[in-house]
Amino acid sequence: MYAESYAQPAQARDESRHLAAYAPLVKRAARQLSSQAGGVFDREDMEQIGLMALLDCLRRYGGEPDERFAGFAMLRIRGAILDELRRLDWRPRSVRQEAHRVRDGLRELRRKLGREPSEAEAMSLLGLDADAYREALLAENAEAMASFDELVASGVELAGEGSPEARLERQSELARALTALNEREQQVIQLYYEFELSLKEIAAVLELTEARICQINKSALKKMQACLMAA
Repeated sequence: MYAESYAQPAQARDESRHLAAYAPLVKRAARQLSSQAGGVFDREDMEQIGLMALLDCLRRYGGEPDERFAGFAMLRIRGAILDELRRLDWRPRSVRQEAHRVRDGLRELRRKLGREPSEAEAMSLLGLDADAYREALLAENAEAMASFDELVASGVELAGEGSPEARLERQSELARALTALNEREQQVIQLYYEFELSLKEIAAVLELTEARICQINKSALKKMQACLMAA
């Protein structure tokens, strides 16, 4: 009885220590995703959701967090925030409908042109100004990122439960998925997932519009997701 009562406070102390150590992951995820919330979801609320996801990761991971934990936790934290955004239905129905119209219109335009349309061509065809076009692409992009994060996180979790060979195989699958991307897509994925820049920041670095970065990011995620699901 005494051993059990002593173990519980010790476990709580370990959780508090790990939460403090990995809390910067939560802040980075909230900063990275805040621009997609369009100001309707407070960053502090994002951080609270992220902290709960981090605590869940610590409890599910088991044992002392190792060098793989940060990457696994970041995917789970970001996924939890994106899931909450979707649950709250934070985009007005009109925006979601517009996003679907833009998606279908771009698909048809690609088919007709046989190439990726320019932003000017897309906005002209769809009858949208730059802000409305960007908003529609952001809505679509958030869905793509949530789906991809969930796929990768589930794979990392399963690999973590397996042998070192299984973990290496999952890493190899991710590396192969990256090779399916062109140079620009690889740049965007690296800046987003490795350097943790927001889409707006990536646009500034690559001297492109945020709408164009959304397109590149979504295309890259679709290619990588197809590779991972086929593996």
